[in-house]
This record gives sequence, C-alpha cells and structure tokens, in this order.
Amino acid sequence: MSLRVTQSMMNTQLLRNISNNLGRMNTLQNQLSTGMKINKPSDDPVGITFALRYRSELDANDQYTKNVSSSLSMLEYTDTTVGQAGDIMQRFRELLVKGANGAMEQTSLDAIKVEVSQLYNQMVEIGNSQFNGKQVFNGEFTGEKPYPTMGVEGTPDLIAVPPLLKAFQVSSDNGSIQYELAASMKLGINLVGNEVFGEGISPTATQAEIESSDNVFLLLQRAHDMLGAGDQVGISKLIEQVDTRMNTMLTKRAEVGARINRVGIVQQRLDDITINLKTVQAKTEDADMAEVITNMKTEENVYQASLSVGAQLIRPSLVDFLR
Repeated sequence: MSLRVTQSMMNTQLLRNISNNLGRMNTLQNQLSTGMKINKPSDDPVGITFALRYRSELDANDQYTKNVSSSLSMLEYTDTTVGQAGDIMQRFRELLVKGANGAMEQTSLDAIKVEVSQLYNQMVEIGNSQFNGKQVFNGEFTGEKPYPTMGVEGTPDLIAVPPLLKAFQVSSDNGSIQYELAASMKLGINLVGNEVFGEGISPTATQAEIESSDNVFLLLQRAHDMLGAGDQVGISKLIEQVDTRMNTMLTKRAEVGARINRVGIVQQRLDDITINLKTVQAKTEDADMAEVITNMKTEENVYQASLSVGAQLIRPSLVDFLR
C-alpha cells in the first residue's frame, strides 16, 4: 500500500530540513567565532575528556613551574649568602695569619681583635639572613632568628660585651624545606645553620669539646680572646680549624650549585612538557579555520538552496497553488 504524501507532510519535512541546516550553520559559526571545535560536551564527548585532562595537566605543570621558580630564587640567594660567609672566613684567616706573626706587638693584635669582633657580628647577620621574610638558615622555623642578636638587658651582641646567649651556643633547626617540582619528586631547597656555621656548643661543654669544635662563631670568639691575651701560639693552631670550616662551607656551596643545576634541568623539562601539552590540546580543541570556513560556505549554499526549493513547495496563496 502506497503512502499518501500530503502538503502538510511536505511542509513539516521542509521546515525540519531547514532547521537542521540552520543548526549546522550555527555550530560552524560558533567554531568560527571561538576558534574552538569543542564548545560544549555534546560537540565531542570523547574529545572533551581528553581536553579536560590536558587542561588539568597544564594547571599542575604551571604550579610546578612556579615552585621551580621559587626554589631557584631561594637556592641562588642561599648561594650568594654562603659565598659572603666564605668571604668573611677568608678575611678571618688572613687576620689570623697576620696575628700569628711573633713580631707583632700587642697594640697591633688589639687592632686585629677589633676587626675580628666586627666579622663576628657580620657573620651573625648572615646567619640571620631572610629571603621573602623567612629565615634562610633555621630549617622549618622560618619565622625565628636562629642566632641571637641581643645580649644582657638588650645590649647588642658584641664580642666585647658578652651576651646572655652566644651565637656559638645555638643549634639551628635541622628541618628540610621540600618543594614539589614534579609528580612524585621533591627537593630540599634549604641549608640549615648547623651545616654552614657548625653545630652549637653546650654552655657546659668541656675544654676539649670547645677546642675541637669548628663552629664559626666559636672560632671567632676564641680568636678574639686569644688576640686580647696575646696568645699567638693558640692563634696559629686555630688556623687549621678555620681551614676545615672553610672547606665545609665550600662543600655546602657546591651542593647548592648542584641543586641549582638540577632545578634548571627540571625547569627545562617542564617547559618542554608545557609545549607538548599545549600542542595536543590545540589538536583536540582548536578548530581548523580553513576547514570551518569551507564548510560554512557549503552550508550557506545548502541553506539558500533549501529556501529556494521551499519557496516552490509552500505557495503564498491559493491562486499560486491552482496555477
């Protein structure tokens, strides 16, 4: 049995087809205006899952990049600070070599003692260095100064005025500040004061423990006292311990340099990953503008053709229909 096609059915089918043509044109216009072929999940349900995954990975990579930048700044500042401490130690050694000269008078030794006192105070300043408002050498206790700067009744911590708590009696916090630079990869970006300046000496330490320690502040304190007493033999013996501490500082600075190099490698890797992710994201999300424009012109021609055909099917009046 044949199906009877009515005018109403033809009109309905025509309007449906025109509506579909308009829908495809609307989709292409959205792609043309946004430059993206996925503007809503229904455009590509599979592609949207990949696109969201790429966006998530890019966000994580961006945070890793910020962590790398922060850690690199911290390490470079630490390198500079340890270098300054090394310069002080070099000057300190030069003064000890000069003070060990048996031909020097007590007046000259006293002059050297004054400079050693200033080196001590400057070393305390370096030990209390801050970066972005946080203590560099006090481990995880970044809000507290590791080395005292005030003495009895608020007296500045000068060697000539013994304070209530000497810097050489202090041990810094040994906590490591870890930065996550990549998935499942963390790196300690700080040096603690004990590593750079030496372990603190207990107030009840024996004379043997004091003489064997290479704590920077204790070496400066002992040199200060020896210079005041004219103990040139003791000063000469002290030089070997100063060399030991200088070598330790150089080792720690080299360690910081190695970390800086590693962070630089990680930074380059993150940059490469970012480029790769953006490339595959663009392939998934971005529209091929030449293809979209071509398809757009095709759909416009189809739409114009459907309107032209529809004008022949849907007559404006009964007279046209009877014609």
